Amino acid sequence: MVFWGKRKRDQQEQQDAADADLALRAQKSLVETDERMRTTKDELAFASAELGDAATKDLREGLDAVARHMREAFELHQLNHDHIPDTPEELRTRNARIVQLCDWAEDVIDERTEVLRERIEKVREAPHTLERVRRQAETLAERVPAAEQAIERLRGRYSPEALQRIGAGPEEARQLLDFARHSADVAGRRREAGRRDDAMVALETATEAVRRATTVLDAVDDFEIEAMRTQSTLADVVADSRSDIVEARSERQTAGVTAAIAELEAALAGLSAPGTPADPFAELARLSEKNAALDHARERAARHIPPIEHVRHDVDAADRAISHARSLIESHRGAVGADARTRLAEAERMRIDAGTLVADEDTRERAQELARRSAQLANEAMQLAQRDIDTRRQDDWGGGYGQPGGYRGGYRGGMGGGDMLGGLIGGALLGGLIGDIFD
Repeated sequence: MVFWGKRKRDQQEQQDAADADLALRAQKSLVETDERMRTTKDELAFASAELGDAATKDLREGLDAVARHMREAFELHQLNHDHIPDTPEELRTRNARIVQLCDWAEDVIDERTEVLRERIEKVREAPHTLERVRRQAETLAERVPAAEQAIERLRGRYSPEALQRIGAGPEEARQLLDFARHSADVAGRRREAGRRDDAMVALETATEAVRRATTVLDAVDDFEIEAMRTQSTLADVVADSRSDIVEARSERQTAGVTAAIAELEAALAGLSAPGTPADPFAELARLSEKNAALDHARERAARHIPPIEHVRHDVDAADRAISHARSLIESHRGAVGADARTRLAEAERMRIDAGTLVADEDTRERAQELARRSAQLANEAMQLAQRDIDTRRQDDWGGGYGQPGGYRGGYRGGMGGGDMLGGLIGGALLGGLIGDIFD
């Protein structure tokens, strides 16, 4: 009884501490949520002035719903502190409800304000963004003449195909900058007229036009450096290609290697002469492709590729093994276990994969491996199936003549429904043993 009383006191003390923590949390939640509502109302007023009532409708409706539920929370808190005594259970229920209402209110405010936060920040930064866009447009306009001069200088070194990607760059940049200035002016006029949404659309358009103009002019500046790097890489690939051709001629020759050598030599012969306008980007791409083709042909020549007739023989052997194993399992389905069936299923899967890889020289060796493995698995399936069948026969006959449970001058249990006869007939029907018995 003393132990029981002490345990009850400990439980009561823990419950009292939990109730005190809950009451403190309810009070803090009320204060924090109420302050959050007041701050959000101030933000709503600014957002409505900048974005309009339509853009802030969801936040306004959310605050109205929060205000209604918070009135319930304050009423519950008042009931906790009026002159009418309350039980601990009543106080606990009210405080839990207050915390729940405050958490819900915080979630609603977070969700609704997050949608507007980015737009509000853009509106606040709009004047600075507008001024920055105008400055950037003027700075970029000063780069256009230099870009035109650079293209004229490059025409003597690179072909029209090579310069096609940047040839219209200066004119395109000029048009984009004119459009950016016009959009910036529209944004300023719309903002002054109080049409905030239209002003933001025009400002975003001006910003995007300036960004694209910057990309175009940077491409003109970077072209010469990229072209020089490409020419350096092209020289290295030319040297490697000539060396590869010499090595390939000294190795085992196949039709594929001979054709790859001829194509690579044609690509080398088609390179632009020194001092003439060229397209190093296209020439590097074409030469790299032919060089890679020669490497692939040499690799295939060095690798042992079994004749397709040999692989087909292995596939045929796998087909025969699978057919035998399938026939054995089908005719003794009641006796064959999971191991044999699994081997057969895997053998059939590998046989299908092997059949799809035979025609291609690159995968023919793999096809041969799969076919041989398929035949091996099919043979294992036959061995496991035969083992299961033999085991089932021994079990059905009860161990054989003169063995415990076997034949002793009559069927065990008699002819009328005995264990051995019932098992024998069941095994014969399920395992296909009828023919064996009568033989």
